[in-house]
Amino acid sequence: MPRDKKWGSKCQFGTCLQTPESSGKKNILPLTFSYLIPSSSGPYSPGMPTCLLCTCLGGSVYCDDLKLDSVPPLPKDTTHFYARYNRITKINKSDFAFMNKLKRIDLTENEITSIDERAFLGLPELEELVIRENHISQLPALPETMSLIDASHNNIGSKGIHNEAFKDMTSLLYLYLTDNHIDYIPVPLPDSLRSLHLQRNNIQMMHGDTFCNLKDFNYIRNALEDIRLDGNPINLSRTPQAYICLPRIPIGDLI
Repeated sequence: MPRDKKWGSKCQFGTCLQTPESSGKKNILPLTFSYLIPSSSGPYSPGMPTCLLCTCLGGSVYCDDLKLDSVPPLPKDTTHFYARYNRITKINKSDFAFMNKLKRIDLTENEITSIDERAFLGLPELEELVIRENHISQLPALPETMSLIDASHNNIGSKGIHNEAFKDMTSLLYLYLTDNHIDYIPVPLPDSLRSLHLQRNNIQMMHGDTFCNLKDFNYIRNALEDIRLDGNPINLSRTPQAYICLPRIPIGDLI
């Protein structure tokens, strides 16, 4: 890169910057980009900074519809990450390592078949995870800070959810597991829960204490107003005692 008496030049990671000289010394401008190596079928060159390939706005990083086949390296101050409509096949433990400010991850409509069991456990601020429309058969362990989990339209079956997976999520508001292969309601569910969507699974029965405490008839679950069980082979009229603590009867077949 040419330079004159007033300008120096600096090249780092293949990027050259001109910097003004002061007293004959060059000022060094640090580069703090994260670098991404995209899919070979994508239109971008290896080594492109993530925030040039994706769109970074404040703490939000948008990498939608870029033909990515892996999670890009993210800036450490990322709070919201969107990588929808890509070709990502796997989530590794290292993909979100040390992302202490990350609150929302949205990986809608990728080709994910597996997620490392501890990929999300090290995220102290994570509240929302959207992994709908993938090919996941096992829901990984999640931190207790969750408020929204959407794993609809996957391949999660009867062994795909950990025992008491949601019990200690005292801030969980929305749990969406529509269009999977689940054959039971994943109890116990925290009292904070407002919305439970389990449409089009294979749930065939419900116990009287699935939602209510049959030993305490004063127990009321005012928050849980939205329960969807339609599209399951279950007759809700067979367990009327299961709804006595609820503000509304679940949506589903009553015949």
